Amino acid sequence: MGSRIISFSTDTEFAEDLNRMISDSGYQNRSMFLRDASLFFADANRRGDLHTMDSSTDVEGTLIIYYQHEIEGRLLDLRHSSKIEVQSFQHNCLSESHTCVDVMLIRAQAGPLREVISGLKDTNGVDRVGFTVAPYRETGCC
Repeated sequence: MGSRIISFSTDTEFAEDLNRMISDSGYQNRSMFLRDASLFFADANRRGDLHTMDSSTDVEGTLIIYYQHEIEGRLLDLRHSSKIEVQSFQHNCLSESHTCVDVMLIRAQAGPLREVISGLKDTNGVDRVGFTVAPYRETGCC
């Protein structure tokens, strides 16, 4: 795939803000920053984030749960429930923070997934729950 130069004009203040955003985010390349920001923006506008998606929207992403051992059985039930499809699972014990963490690559509908996350957040022994929606593309590697 070749590259193509696209240019645009902007005011000085925005150009300075853009350079600061690029630097603050760790990008070394303005083109890569603008590409990634554009793809993220387009995806967010097309599908929204998990909280605003239509309940029946199919979504994939990474579910991360930090918790104490006493609720491990509940997480086992979750991995085998019909609300989410677990494609990959990893468990680790974090000795410095005295916390367990489960990382699950999942597929689900937005509505049931919101219910799962809400239920986990309201569970004693769960320290933190996070979900990152996978970017959506029409074509790609898989």
